[in-house]
Amino acid sequence: MIVTHTLASIADLPTKLHLAMGVFDGVHIGHREVILRAVREAKEQGHLSGVLTFDPFPIQVLAPDRAPQRILANIDHKRELLAALGVDFMLVIPFDQEFAKYSAKGFLDDLTSSGHVTHISIGEDWKFGRGREGSLSYLKEYCQQSKILLSATAPIMHEGERISSTRIRQAVRDGSLEAANVMLGRPYSVFGQVIRGKQLGRTIGFPTANIDTQNELLPPYGVYLVRSHLHGEPVYGMANLGVRPSVDDGLAQTFEVHYFDFDQEIYEESVEVELLAYIRPEKKFENLDALKQQIKDDCQTGQSLIQNNQF
Repeated sequence: MIVTHTLASIADLPTKLHLAMGVFDGVHIGHREVILRAVREAKEQGHLSGVLTFDPFPIQVLAPDRAPQRILANIDHKRELLAALGVDFMLVIPFDQEFAKYSAKGFLDDLTSSGHVTHISIGEDWKFGRGREGSLSYLKEYCQQSKILLSATAPIMHEGERISSTRIRQAVRDGSLEAANVMLGRPYSVFGQVIRGKQLGRTIGFPTANIDTQNELLPPYGVYLVRSHLHGEPVYGMANLGVRPSVDDGLAQTFEVHYFDFDQEIYEESVEVELLAYIRPEKKFENLDALKQQIKDDCQTGQSLIQNNQF
């Protein structure tokens, strides 16, 4: 995937571009429909598909008091999710107060000046430009005059309400992973770099990978059955999210994964961890022997779920 950060970079592409535009936090099923309309059209025409998005989110700059403190997918995670959908080109606009002054017309003029953008795909309620002046009706008129194909996708509904990143964030905070997964169209996942921890897991026979999840949203503390794709292969494991009260001071939050039957070096690699099932809450044990026995029981529970083809 090509990743760039300026509108001018579109002129350097070797062919026409079918471009989906939006924030796309989490790349849920509503987002995916917007994006896949660009991907499908690009493949049919032999062109490139692309996504234009923003980092940070516009609301984090314009109304930080209303912005989510944690997000569903940081920019690196989003890149992985988009690549899995077949997107060829990702344009990440650094959003700041200066960019916020861009008029809708100025933005579109600069976006399309190279003549490469042949198709724009958006959610029908998406707005852009200074003061959110760029509406669907404005974009329709602009694209008609510029002879650019426009696709506007209606919101997708779930249980009578539109699917949104806000709803998914609330479901994750509540621990309702099943509801979040339905709206995402995939298991909820977090993405981050494997960092060195205290390596206490090795001393009790359960080595773990400590994941730096940055600013991504995490569900309630507890033990989860998880899956990652490591060096091209799906690998299952058990994750503990919390403050490790049995072996630590109970102050620092950690997210650590014990992978089953995997002993390759992955320090400093970036991994996506899918949370497949909640197993139990985090709790403090009287001693290390009790902790070890509980981890063994947790692993057996997780492996039983896998063997029963639930995941």
